[in-house]
Amino acid sequence: MIVQKSSIFPASRDVVFQKLQRLETLQAIAKPYATFEPLDNAAAVWTVGSKSSYRLRLFGLIPFGTHAIRIVRFDPEGICSRESNRHVPVWNHDILLVPIDESHTEYTDRVEIKAGWKTLFIWLWAKVFYAHRQRKWIRLLKEGEVQ
Repeated sequence: MIVQKSSIFPASRDVVFQKLQRLETLQAIAKPYATFEPLDNAAAVWTVGSKSSYRLRLFGLIPFGTHAIRIVRFDPEGICSRESNRHVPVWNHDILLVPIDESHTEYTDRVEIKAGWKTLFIWLWAKVFYAHRQRKWIRLLKEGEVQ
C-alpha cells in the first residue's frame, strides 16, 4: 500500500534539503508519534549508501524494534530510502522536493508499505504520521526552530 502526502513548505528547496540532512530534524518532526534513538551504527550524516539503525518507539513508549534505514538517493531534488523493521519488512520512503519560488518548496512524502496482515493498520498509522510530520515541518520552518 502507498501513503502519499504533499505540502507547500515556507522555505527554499536548499533550506529544506539542508535540514533534511540532520537527524535532529527527523527526531523533531516525528514526535510524539515516533521516536528514533540512534544505535551504534547510526550514520552521523546521511549519504548515498549509508546504513543506520534506530530504536523505534511508537508514541515514545511502545517498543517497535530496530528500524534500519539505507539511503539509496540523497540530493537536493529528493531522498530515497529503503527502510524496514521486524514489523514492517518494506518501508520504501521517497521524499520529493520541487522548488516553487525562492521561498517555497513543494514537499512530498511517498511511502510504500508491506507488512503482511498488518499492512492496513500500519498504512492507517502512516497516513496520520506523515500528515503530522508535514504540519510539524511547516511550523518548525516558520518558527525557525530547526537550524
